[in-house]
Amino acid sequence: MGENALTTPIVELRHVFKNYGDTTVLKDIDISLEAGKFYTLLGPSGSGKTTILRAIAGFLSVSGGDVMIAGQRVNDIPANQRDVNTVFQDYALFPHMDVFDNVAYGLRIRKVDKAAIMTRVQDALHMVRLDNLGDRMIGELSGGQQQRVAIARAIVLEPKVLLLDEPLSALDAKLRQDMQYELRELQQRLGITFLFVTHDQEEALALSDEIFVMNDGQVQQSGTPVDIYDEPINHFVADFIGQSNIVRGRMIADYQVQFNGKTFECADAGMRPNEAVEVVLRPEDLDITALAQGKVAVRVDTQLFRGDYYEIVAYDDADNEWLIHSTNPAPEKGLVGLYFDPEDIHVMRFGESEEDFDARLESYEEE
Repeated sequence: MGENALTTPIVELRHVFKNYGDTTVLKDIDISLEAGKFYTLLGPSGSGKTTILRAIAGFLSVSGGDVMIAGQRVNDIPANQRDVNTVFQDYALFPHMDVFDNVAYGLRIRKVDKAAIMTRVQDALHMVRLDNLGDRMIGELSGGQQQRVAIARAIVLEPKVLLLDEPLSALDAKLRQDMQYELRELQQRLGITFLFVTHDQEEALALSDEIFVMNDGQVQQSGTPVDIYDEPINHFVADFIGQSNIVRGRMIADYQVQFNGKTFECADAGMRPNEAVEVVLRPEDLDITALAQGKVAVRVDTQLFRGDYYEIVAYDDADNEWLIHSTNPAPEKGLVGLYFDPEDIHVMRFGESEEDFDARLESYEEE
């Protein structure tokens, strides 16, 4: 029994669908969250990430599939009886109450005795470093302090899972970065599961133990930040996570890929011989070198100084655009070489049907 408790996911979505009339906004979602980790749902607006959060919280019903919390199916259990709590984008704090009363509100609704409320609220405020602000009104707080009050109000109820719906989006850039550190540290101190929604790729990469990349109501890829960044599974993930150079190529054989009219060693294998593929090279993995030492020849078009690196845009003979991040400037409008190692090349399948593949391969041969 103890072993099952350890292996049971704290949250699980099994083949979950959500329809609004004829529109399907969640398509066969399978997600499993372990206890005590920081997870992120990452994707553009309309990708379905907030719908997943609301389905777990109980704010909307699913059209199909099961929502499980700690091994229990909760589809028919109302939101106030689920062992989760939500921090909303606008914080939803009560402006007519002070900080203490905002945090204590949920405990009073649950009829917890006064002594226990005092202790638990003080503990929650200490957790978010607001020990001395219990008597402040909400309007007297900064944006970062209000965000911490919202988190304290959620964690004081001791949920198994804390759901965070873009809680940093209203903060300025510097405060947002500071709060990222605080959120991660808080999650590790509390040891409870965080499920965080954002459209900010850098935020997701910095905070998460695991990321679910969403698009068009589906999970495109899940994995650690390093896996997602270094091994994108398709064009959308490669293009959405960070910055990428994506060019069309052909997998000649295991560990050999052809693009830009040349064959290069790479670290990928397991595809069909001569399969049409897409090749990903990250801007920071490209080194500008003399033309003779380069693997690809490009002509520099523009470059911008970004503080700790130069962002350089260049074009090859096939008019492919190349984005390069370099610590040194490139020659103005000059012809240079690009050098990269085999492990810097990531090869992706197109992810299409056999018929579509054959049609694409035929058109590729004709070009």
